[in-house]
Amino acid sequence: MAYRENVKNKYREALSTYLRDQTEQALYQGQKISKKSIEHNIAPEEIINIHKNILMDVYPDTPGEFLDSLDFLLEVMMGYGFAYREHQSLRHIQQELKTEIEIAANVQSTLLETTIPNVDGLEIGAISVPARQMSGDYYHFVQDEKKHIGVAIADVIGKGIPAALCMSMIKYAMDSLPEHRHNPSSVLESLNRVVEHNVDPSMFITMFYGLYNPENHRFSYSAAGHEPGFYYESATKEFTDLTAKGLLLGVDKKTKYMQYEKKVEPGDMIILLSDGVTECRTSEGFIERETLIEFIQQNIHLHAQDIVNRLFKQLEKMQHFQLRDDFTLLILKRDV
Repeated sequence: MAYRENVKNKYREALSTYLRDQTEQALYQGQKISKKSIEHNIAPEEIINIHKNILMDVYPDTPGEFLDSLDFLLEVMMGYGFAYREHQSLRHIQQELKTEIEIAANVQSTLLETTIPNVDGLEIGAISVPARQMSGDYYHFVQDEKKHIGVAIADVIGKGIPAALCMSMIKYAMDSLPEHRHNPSSVLESLNRVVEHNVDPSMFITMFYGLYNPENHRFSYSAAGHEPGFYYESATKEFTDLTAKGLLLGVDKKTKYMQYEKKVEPGDMIILLSDGVTECRTSEGFIERETLIEFIQQNIHLHAQDIVNRLFKQLEKMQHFQLRDDFTLLILKRDV
């Protein structure tokens, strides 16, 4: 109440000054009153009522028709006042949600954090950029006591908080696997049972899991409906699809996954990605896998981390710096 009385006094002073002098300074005082009124939730119809009462006090001879017109304006502005108050309420709710999502995104980032292993003779590059605050993509590296490198990349079919929660569950399930259960097919079968039991039937997860043995340079892998990666053979300078058949996680808890194997020669590369890479949309439509191969070839002389960074920047630029889907790209490159 005290502030409303203060507004009346300031409004009276500013209005009287403007009617007398009609200066820019007097108009500026009106703007300041407007901002303060918004901060203190004074509705538009209240301002009109204040305006009318001041006119009647300062200019008692004001024509009745003019005062009646202000009554009409007051009624009109009441609708605006209701809409304004609802808008303020929604803004407050939106700000609360934004704050909660920011906190959740930070928590997710901590939960999904992984360390890129340092392995003699092997370069590893990784980049993962969410299209929104929270990611539906996930990648993870595991190094066992034998120095074998496990690498996982997954993608939830969906976006937002539900997808992020699924990714956190996958990370927890992977961390809970026994040390001896790192064969790719066994890993996927274990995770599939977890997803089928705990995730809503409307949500599915694609995943690729591989295990690199630095002693014999063999890479074994399995996939659950995930986007095929690429394999680069240095001897022939050719790229082939790293295809592995397997049902998405969460469809059938009895699903068995096939396991594949490749011998990684010096200079060879394993390229793993999410569909946010292959489904990069430009003004001409989705880019072709051949285009991705061309970009990789242009940077193939670089370190694996520099390759993924360059490729992301090129694709981001093609999309006018607006990602439409989560972007995750991993490269394992055996030193020459």
